[in-house]
Amino acid sequence: MVHNDFDKLINIENIFRAWRVFKVGKEKKQEVIFFERNIEDNLFLLHRDLSTGNYRHLAYEFFRISDPKKRDIHKADIRDRIVHQIIYDYLSDSFEPIFIEYSYSSRVGKGSHLAVKQLQIFSQDIAKRNFGRCYGAKLDVRKYFENIDHNILFDIICKNICDERIRKIIWEIIDSFHCKPSKSIPLGNITSQIFANIYLNELDHFVAKKLKVRHYVRYNDDFVILDYNKERMVEFARKAKIFVENKLLLKIPKEKITFRKLKWGIDFCGYIVLSDAILLRRKTKRRMLKNIFHTAERFEKGEIASRDFSKVFNSYCGLLKHCNSYNLKNKLISECLYETIY
Repeated sequence: MVHNDFDKLINIENIFRAWRVFKVGKEKKQEVIFFERNIEDNLFLLHRDLSTGNYRHLAYEFFRISDPKKRDIHKADIRDRIVHQIIYDYLSDSFEPIFIEYSYSSRVGKGSHLAVKQLQIFSQDIAKRNFGRCYGAKLDVRKYFENIDHNILFDIICKNICDERIRKIIWEIIDSFHCKPSKSIPLGNITSQIFANIYLNELDHFVAKKLKVRHYVRYNDDFVILDYNKERMVEFARKAKIFVENKLLLKIPKEKITFRKLKWGIDFCGYIVLSDAILLRRKTKRRMLKNIFHTAERFEKGEIASRDFSKVFNSYCGLLKHCNSYNLKNKLISECLYETIY
């Protein structure tokens, strides 16, 4: 850690850079327009507060979305979201060399689709070497963001970030939100993405280095362990569960653990993974068809423009590109064309 990390982090050029990154895609929002009217005053004032140690995080605005599950979103003030961007970039650079290869959430060049593909590659490798035998243990942390412990998270970060002034800003963000005493991070913060990955990076290293599991993939709070030996896989899953509950103070209830033969398919990140195919989950398929046909009906009635219909249709076609969906895609195209033409 170089001595001038803090100065580089909060210098005015970096604050302006973070502002430019933050506002991409938000230029027409009223709050952004209003903030930009006095942009130099606002950013120089933020620089002063950060450099003098007087920065304090403001309260959050609460709202709820459905995607399709209902989720509580807490949106920070623009000033704070610029600081979030600065800290997100800094922590991403600091922790990227520490993350294991097969954790896929909130990382450049990774993502859920690549996590699914890697799981299939692992399953093919095991099945090929062991006469088609492969078993998977899928585990899912219960209410992950809501139960992240502030003190444990901060201790993990402090093992790698030494500058006390940077630590103070990070703690200000961590401690700005509580669902429970000393617990939880908000879904609306960009920093929450990197915090969540840093927190479960402890699990990644335990599974990869202590248990020496060779075939392990994690995306956010979902992770899968594969093995050709069923008993060993179950034991790996048991030890991973104990680590998560004892060291990270999170819960993985029995209903969040599934053991599967590969030939049955492993449910991961919205897809069913087999050695020779990646299929869209039935629940996702039903929701997709319902949404696309509803959108087609609205287009037919003249309630939305053709570009709005195309945007929805193309987004689902993009989803289908990541799985074996030739027949489903043809059905979608033919039925939607019928709806829109007739």
